[in-house]
Order: sequence, then C-alpha cells, then structure tokens
Amino acid sequence: MAETLDPALPNGMLTSAGRLLKRASEQDLMLATAESCTGGLLATLLTDMPGRSHVFDRGFVVYSTAAKCDLLNIERSKVDDCGPVSREVAVAMAEGALARSAAHIALAITGFAGPGEPGDEEGLVHFACARAGYLTRHREEHFGAIGRSGVRIAAVTVALEMLEEVLG
Repeated sequence: MAETLDPALPNGMLTSAGRLLKRASEQDLMLATAESCTGGLLATLLTDMPGRSHVFDRGFVVYSTAAKCDLLNIERSKVDDCGPVSREVAVAMAEGALARSAAHIALAITGFAGPGEPGDEEGLVHFACARAGYLTRHREEHFGAIGRSGVRIAAVTVALEMLEEVLG
C-alpha cells in the first residue's frame, strides 16, 4: 500500500501500480520515468510502494525544454521543430531516460496539463515507452480541459497501462 499518495488517488490506481511493480520484480526488470506535465507524480507513485524499491532506478522531471535537452540528451532542434508536446519528443524522452539509467524500461510523459499558449491543446498528452531491444511505443491522448490535477491523474493511469503492456 502506498503511504503518502493513497488519499489523493482514484480507486484502483494503487492496485495497478502494485501489480506493475510485482510483475517487473518477477522479471528482474528496472523502471525509469521521464516526466514533464506530471511533474514526477508517476515516479512518486512507483517509489511510494514499500518493498519494491529495487524495481525503480530513477525519475527525470524535465518540465522545461532545457531540462529535456540537458538531462535526456535531446537535441534542442528536435524540441524546437516538433514542439515539446509531440510524439517525437516523447519518444526521445523515453529513449533518453533508458540510455541515461540502469533501467530496462522507461516511460515518458509530456503534455499540456492546463491552459497554455495560444494554440496549445489543454489535455493533450504524449506518452512513450522504451524497452531495451524493442521498438519504442507511443500513445497520444486528448483528455480535454479537465483541470491540471485531472490531466495528471489521467496521464498516470495511461502510463501504468502502457508499462503493464510492455511487461507482457
């Protein structure tokens, strides 16, 4: 059972995270995260489960473009050309987290949790999941204007689903 997040999360999310960590542990796989709009919420959830610390290697909170480039070795031109909230950047984030960690699987999240600049779609989130030796998976979601917390919770739910799919 998670210790600090329990009251704030929807029913089923803790169970899903626990199941995911158990499966990763059984397969001797380590996880990493690269998060932008969720601000480390996925990493917090995965590290809040007692007895599973050996499964999680590290989390990158890369809210700014500079952080994405510096910490995950993403070319600035890619972010400038594609936009920080794009398939290309999400994939580069996941692959960068995988390359810069001891993890076997890395999940990336980048999106607009709340209102942004003109033309930014509130609730648009891109996900990517990289696993050593496999093609990186991508998923795009349009959660709509459900508020910053709503988008973050919805994004973590999708991230857990993607991680479970990649574990097989």
